[in-house]
Amino acid sequence: MPTEPHTPTLAEIVRRAADVADPNGADDHVTELITRFEDRDEPASTVLDVEQELAEAHQIIDPDRDSDALTTAVAVATYLAFKRDEIADDPEHLISRAMKAEDVA
Repeated sequence: MPTEPHTPTLAEIVRRAADVADPNGADDHVTELITRFEDRDEPASTVLDVEQELAEAHQIIDPDRDSDALTTAVAVATYLAFKRDEIADDPEHLISRAMKAEDVA
């Protein structure tokens, strides 16, 4: 009997993006992003305005855009919200693809 692939929650996507962008957990802004989304247990595919929610969180957490790690984490989380099947991919590839996607937007 085939099983459906796991659909990551928004919290899982944000956590993965944070791990990719700030693997040592050194950036307080990224930690705040994790905290902001840690209870979001709904599948990421059901969040209607995920891109807007992540952008708003970015603006609230770092209005001056001083944190490169947070910018990367938000970009990767936004990318993974639409490319959920890539959640386990290599961090460097995720960052590269997320940044390319941001340039197109």
